[in-house]
Amino acid sequence: MEKVSQKDIEWLLNDSVNQSAGTKPTSSKKKKNLFFRLLMWGGMLLSMLVLPFFLLIRLSVYLNLEHQWNGWLALAAGGGATVVLLLVYFLMVFRKAKNKKRIFRLGGSIASVVVLGFCLYGLMYLSSVNSKSDNIREVYRSLHPILRVAVATTTLADGELVVTDIGRQPDDYTSMGLAVNNTSLHYKQNDGFVHAIDLRTIDRSEWRNKILEYSLSAMGFNTLRHVGTADHLHVSLPFVE
Repeated sequence: MEKVSQKDIEWLLNDSVNQSAGTKPTSSKKKKNLFFRLLMWGGMLLSMLVLPFFLLIRLSVYLNLEHQWNGWLALAAGGGATVVLLLVYFLMVFRKAKNKKRIFRLGGSIASVVVLGFCLYGLMYLSSVNSKSDNIREVYRSLHPILRVAVATTTLADGELVVTDIGRQPDDYTSMGLAVNNTSLHYKQNDGFVHAIDLRTIDRSEWRNKILEYSLSAMGFNTLRHVGTADHLHVSLPFVE
């Protein structure tokens, strides 16, 4: 048997160390790649979830402001575009199904019911959790329809959102110790709807207030953080004659 020298032993030990050192970066790299893949897929799923709501509101606001579409018609168009988007999602999920026509009809029906149901919910109902008082809920339907659906959309993401004011009269400014604002969008406009709401910002973390403000601004609404009787976020949809 050949005698093993000390140099052979040292070489063997060094080689083992080098192999171990070489495998660690590979394992770490795999974990890092897995993390980024999960992060990417999570971001894609979140975007796909948010996109239908964003499309519904943003397109409605765009058609209303930029093309002077009636509020109801603009909202219907936004809803129609959202149905098409949800149908695309449905077809992607069932892309391997054999009966494409049946899948198309089924997907269109489901998407239409979901969008119509959500819009009706937003138009008709405001939870007591999301309103400062019963009076807010009583005048809720005087709010412009696009703003109502926007409120419903926002409360899905922020369940603690509170609407503090909707409609006003000139005397309300006097009772609050403020100068009368003759151009206030809190008044009913010529289309019969109030075009502004106030949202509570006190007793909320600042980062949540900022996300709320930027999100509504991204949807196309005018937002203004100011102090009248209390710190709040003023959100309005400009009135188009």
